[in-house]
Parts: sequence; structure tokens; C-alpha cells
Amino acid sequence: MTSILFDDERYAQFLPLTYTRPVSEIRCGILTMREKWEHVLGTPLSYFTVPHLREKYPLETGPDNLFILGACFPDANLLEQILGLKPGHCLVQNNQLLAARTNDTLAQSFSIEQAMSSLKKVSYDAPVMQLQHLWDIFSMNDKALRDDFERITRGRTSQPISSTNTVIGDAIFIEPGAVVEASVLNASTGPIYIGADAEIMEGCLVRGPFSLGAHGVLKMGAKVYGATTLGPGCKVGGEVNNVVFFANSNKAHDGFVGNAVLGEWCNLGADTNNSNLKNNYEQVKLWSEDKQRFIPTGLQFCGLIMGDHSKCGINTMFNTGTVVGVSCNIFGAGFPRNFVPSFSWGGSAGITEYQLAKAAQTASIVLARRQLVFDQVEMNLMSAVFEMTAHQRQNL
Repeated sequence: MTSILFDDERYAQFLPLTYTRPVSEIRCGILTMREKWEHVLGTPLSYFTVPHLREKYPLETGPDNLFILGACFPDANLLEQILGLKPGHCLVQNNQLLAARTNDTLAQSFSIEQAMSSLKKVSYDAPVMQLQHLWDIFSMNDKALRDDFERITRGRTSQPISSTNTVIGDAIFIEPGAVVEASVLNASTGPIYIGADAEIMEGCLVRGPFSLGAHGVLKMGAKVYGATTLGPGCKVGGEVNNVVFFANSNKAHDGFVGNAVLGEWCNLGADTNNSNLKNNYEQVKLWSEDKQRFIPTGLQFCGLIMGDHSKCGINTMFNTGTVVGVSCNIFGAGFPRNFVPSFSWGGSAGITEYQLAKAAQTASIVLARRQLVFDQVEMNLMSAVFEMTAHQRQNL
């Protein structure tokens, strides 16, 4: 059986992060949504997503196909119900499609509407943990991280913890090749996971739940409050609190970032800070690219959302509930606006369009530093996002 993760209409709820990825490539907890499903299913998955992402994230089908909603977190009961679907059946909750099992003909022309109308519905009544909004990524990170820790470490033995560390609690797992020296690891508040070949430099203070992905680096003297996820290849220093960095993004110096989500290939200059609490303690509103207006989050603490390939200069200050698009270059004194459109260049003193060729050139240099290639597929995706967001920059 071929397994496929599909996006539904909520794809637009996660812009700007989903300009460059399906919902199933969002990281929440230690793993991305796709990685969670691959772990429980024991098989690779492909994608059914929006057209401009299909070159990088293709659909692969077979005679028997199992479509699963990519925004859902797997659990034992949901997995049992999905795997128990018969051909020509779909799993539905409150008129929302959770999963469908189809032949190759239906898979090639898959649509949620067609699945709901042509397949036999099986009702699912148990609670389903799923991503609904941008801010869910950090709000749900505590439970997601704990669940992933149990999932990844079950039946395995951690590498030994160096005696140079101060250790509190025992829910700590260190993968082969990781180096952790002369730091404080407090797992009494949640598990701590250190990925393969990652490094926690001396003097770091870490309170779980916390995850540092493969080849990630926590710089000297960093202060980390859970629930925090630093994905593969991320380098982080200073102070962070309840943040999710997807992969290969850097905040290497002092400064505070809290209740925030950064995509891939982002870089925050030294002493960059974000506010995560309004001075009047009111609930934070966040810009919705889908609705083209600020919407209430219901949260008192909400910081920064930053799309892939965006950067900011030293001493940048982000206000509470700021959304930064894809491939932005932010610099200068003062607070930039609460919504910075994709491919913006500048800051509070004024913004102009970041030329596509210049943005691509920078991306190519950045990937090359990690021995990766900014190839034609990546260029096509960046070009598509540039065109899709052009209307947002008309009044810069």
C-alpha cells in the first residue's frame, strides 16, 4: 500500500511557512509531521499538495493508496482506524476528511470533494490532535515533543552523559556522535533529546522539554526554556523560550526569542530580540495572509513567525506577534511593521522589494556553506513564491 500525506484548505492558515513546504513538512516536536507518520507506518510517504510545491514534493501512487491528512498527529487509536480502512472507504470527523483509501485512478485525480462524495464514509469520534493555526506550532510543541521523545527512544539506550555536566532528572537521550560538556540539563520539567553529531557547548542552561536536531549547535552560555525545538543544523545562542526552528536556521548570538517559529535558512543578527508579551497584557493578534487581516490568537504570549530564507541585521527588534515572509532582509533601527511581506528589503525606515535574482544568489551562497546546492527546483519554487506574493509588495 502506498501512503500519501495530503493538504486540505488549512494549508493557507500556515502561510508564510507553507509557501515553501506542505503542511506535513512542518516541524512540531522533535519530528516533522511527515517523519512522525513515517515512523509509525514504517514506510516512506509522498505528498498531495498545492500545485507550486509539486515539483519539489511530488505525488507517488500505486494500485492501493492510503491518503492521510498531513496536519494530524498520529496516535495509536487513529493509526488503527486508518490502517483498518477498506478500499473505497474514507475516515471522516465532523465533515472533515482524515484519511481515504483509493485505487490508482482516483489517486491520480485525488480531491477532497471527490473522496467525500464517492467513497464510503467511516465516522471517527475520538479526539484528533491536529495543527489548525500558525501559533499551534509552538503552542502544541510541549506535548508533541514529549510524544516524539517516547516514540524515538522506546527500546533504545542513550549514549552516556559526560560527568562534566550537571544533570537533573533522567529523561535524557543522546544520539551517537553528540557532544555535551559542562552544561546544566534539567529534565525534571520535560525530556531532553540531543540528535546525532549535535553539540551543546559549555555553560549552557537547558530546561526540558527540549530537542536539538542532528548537527545542531547550542552555543556557549545559551539559556533554553522549554518547550523548545531546534531542528537539524540549527545554531542557537542567547536566550530562547518555547521556540521551534525548523532546520538550518541560526540565532548564534545574544538576544531573546520567545514563542516563535522560524522556517529554514533564516539568520538572526546579534542582539536580535522579539517581544512575546504586549505591555497592556492583551491577547495578541497575528497577521493572516489567508484572510488578509489581523486575527486573534487567544494567546497572551506570541512572538515571531519567520518564513524560509529570511534574515535580519544586528540589534533588530520585532514587536509582539510579528509575521515575516519568505526571503526578507530586515535591518535598521526601530521596530519593523507587524507584517513584513515576502521579498522585502529594509525596516522601519522603509521597505523596498528584494530582487529575486539577489535573493536567489544569497540562498545559493547560504546552502553552499552546508555543502548543499540551490538547484533549479529550488529556483523554480522561489520564483513561484515571488510571483504569488507580488501583490503584497505593491504599496511598499
